[in-house]
Amino acid sequence: MSLYSQRGVSAQKEEVHKATEKLDKGLYPFAFCKMYADYLGGDENQINIMHADGAGTKSILAYLYWKETGDTSVWRGIAQDAVAMNLDDLLCVGIYDNLLFSSTIDRNKKNIPGEILETIINGTQDFFDDMKRFGVNIQYLGGETADVGDVVRTIAVNGTMTARWPKNKLITNEKIGAGNVIVGLASYGQSTYETTYNSGIGSNGLTSARHDVLHKTYGARFHESFDTSLDDHVVYIGPHKMTDEIKVDNLQLTIGNLLLSPTRTYAPIMKILLEQHFDKINGLIHCSGGGQTKCMKYLPHDFKIIKDNLFEPPVIFKLIQKASKSDNREMYQVFNMGHRMEIFTNEKDAESIINVSKQFNIDAKIVGRVEANNKKELLLKVGDEEIVY
Repeated sequence: MSLYSQRGVSAQKEEVHKATEKLDKGLYPFAFCKMYADYLGGDENQINIMHADGAGTKSILAYLYWKETGDTSVWRGIAQDAVAMNLDDLLCVGIYDNLLFSSTIDRNKKNIPGEILETIINGTQDFFDDMKRFGVNIQYLGGETADVGDVVRTIAVNGTMTARWPKNKLITNEKIGAGNVIVGLASYGQSTYETTYNSGIGSNGLTSARHDVLHKTYGARFHESFDTSLDDHVVYIGPHKMTDEIKVDNLQLTIGNLLLSPTRTYAPIMKILLEQHFDKINGLIHCSGGGQTKCMKYLPHDFKIIKDNLFEPPVIFKLIQKASKSDNREMYQVFNMGHRMEIFTNEKDAESIINVSKQFNIDAKIVGRVEANNKKELLLKVGDEEIVY
């Protein structure tokens, strides 16, 4: 059993999928998000969508960093994580504007003071204000903030995003076909709309990252930061402290900086692509939970996906892999490993899509392709290794 499983988490969320398998799949069963008829307006040409996601256990990393450094600004990144994980999922069905957001924040008041709540809430609004500069309008409707110390040890930051959108402007993945190429948009670096270097970590796999990278002393000092019923051999088994320094792209950063890089949103890029290159896009996948295997869930037919030109894994993933001793199969199933947005398109259209991304200083390239097959299959080429899922 992998360390990931021993910690009570699953990259593939098998039990979650089993629990929801009998639910209606919505109007478009292969779309990245579930959509329904326009119950809000009664227009047969529109759809309604309501989507929920959050920062996950990344908030515990923020807690540890704050306790160690006293820096409350780190919580602004958690606010962005909770929004971006929703927003970028909706981008994958073609929705990028006129969105509503409601936050759900559960905290343990004993450990999380009011100033942190204020930082998260104001950070959420500031992120919306920033996106508005790019024509991505999100209205903050408030939400539920509850003191539930018997339920959470620190804080859980989540949200729900809602939209109404025309059917003829949706990406449903039904156009994915043999002969398509896959353009990947890098998850790391510093885009023109980011103020600091982004490690590419996103908001997935943070339970593994936290325990595999950080030193045993964190468990001894902060019992509230982990499930105390876990076996000691899987709790904080790494070599690093949050404040350990590391050089990345000639920048002097800390381990905490890398682990807590706010989840990058691709909204500024995707707005242009969806407005100006809509007909070139056959499918969209957000490589979140499930990492580089996420695409398998949304294929409309039996295809073989071959990813043989992946990005070199960013430093943060190399650190995690070295500390955890995980093999490539597990790493690519848990983490994005270098690109978090995939655009399925025709080969002749790939360059124009890549150029839009590079306008924002986000690297992009063809990472793979789609082939006809008698079953759904994924082949990753990582160096000299071939991994089949």
